[in-house]
Amino acid sequence: MNVTYDKLDNVTGEITITLEEKDYADKVEKQLKEISKHRPEPGFRPGHTPKALLVKKYGDAVKYDVINKEVGEKVYDYIREQDLRVLGNPVPVKTEEEFDLKNKDFTFKFKVGVAPEIDTHVNKDLHVPFYDITVSDEMIDNEDKQFRTRLGKQVPGEEVEHNALVKGVLTELDAEGNPKEGGIVVENGILAPSYFKNKDQEALFNGKKVGETVVFNPAATCDGNEAELSSMLNIDKEQTAEHHGDFKMDIKEIIVVKPADLDQEYYDQLFGADKVHNEEEYRDALRNMIANALKNDSFYRFTIDAKNDILKAVGEIELPEAILKEYLIQANEQVTPENVDETFASMRGQLVWDLISEAIAKQFEIKVEEEDILNLAKATAQQQFAQYGMANVPAETLDKYARQIISDEKVRRRMAEQSLEFKVFNAVRDAVSLDEKPVTVEEFRALFAPAETAEAAE
Repeated sequence: MNVTYDKLDNVTGEITITLEEKDYADKVEKQLKEISKHRPEPGFRPGHTPKALLVKKYGDAVKYDVINKEVGEKVYDYIREQDLRVLGNPVPVKTEEEFDLKNKDFTFKFKVGVAPEIDTHVNKDLHVPFYDITVSDEMIDNEDKQFRTRLGKQVPGEEVEHNALVKGVLTELDAEGNPKEGGIVVENGILAPSYFKNKDQEALFNGKKVGETVVFNPAATCDGNEAELSSMLNIDKEQTAEHHGDFKMDIKEIIVVKPADLDQEYYDQLFGADKVHNEEEYRDALRNMIANALKNDSFYRFTIDAKNDILKAVGEIELPEAILKEYLIQANEQVTPENVDETFASMRGQLVWDLISEAIAKQFEIKVEEEDILNLAKATAQQQFAQYGMANVPAETLDKYARQIISDEKVRRRMAEQSLEFKVFNAVRDAVSLDEKPVTVEEFRALFAPAETAEAAE
């Protein structure tokens, strides 16, 4: 068997395979013998069917299958051995000469699309902005308020304030504002006005004290939601439509959240034992926590700007479009000759970036290791714990949850792709010239505003 490769242009090549009878004859004979063992012919014992009969009955089909398999395997072996960066699948070249199984020798040709050579321009000549977000005292104050509220305790309150729970007797009123005869009375009603969908209804409770009465409309607080209204009034959902009028609440108790005190118990709970000891260290720790979170935001913005700047520097990339379009039609039932141009146009941008990203990975010899995937899974688990206020999760617990996350093969593959992307942009950040720019949170957010919004602001 002889295999040759001819370069047709920058992104297209042709693989030619010449197959002689000696390359496939033994395999055809072996397969015919297997057929003789498992498909005995009438009058013959298994394995003793005459060769002539087998060739007559199965010869052409077996020869076709063996040749097809041999050629297919050789094409992909050659691509792998020669390290050809093929895009899409090899496409058989149709010839004027009809394929005839009576022949002994065969020649097959395949066109292949080849990834272009790319100069990534990732070096110190490329300047990319990097935004350092300033941590303000206001941001620290907000973080302090959120954490102390989350870790605070529920205590009796003197008046209704934001996030308070209000307990008391709910009584249904008639049109004149009097207790409705035969109406609903909820002796142990509990309300959370801050969760009302209607802010006017919430305002009716603001500043009220124990012993005072509030007239409000339960249906209005939840936009008539049957589930919420039935829960509030302790009735079946089917009955809620009959009770959309006003109620009064005689306030018996007010429960408010007392923010956690700035003491050692709170510091240890938030940052770990003996890490923070006083208010100054506490605010410094909050500042560092916010700064670390903002680094992720800054890096995310860098990936956007770096990608755009690299694409501009690389410029237009030639692709084997005809072969890729044919591959799309073959691989996807939804793609037809009528819509393939539109489909390819929608995918071209991502394909170009994937090729550039692959070239950057090759330039800096980047590979994804098992440790990279596990570390990303740990970071994901840590974020999930943090959402529930668990800032200090033991390392062994993180490791356990991380391994559970990547036990799903789809999740593992996705994290491998994310790890590669992260390492590529880290390499880019180290290789290019960073134009660092300190910005406020407001200025940073403006970077993501639509162009027309940004222009109007200027």
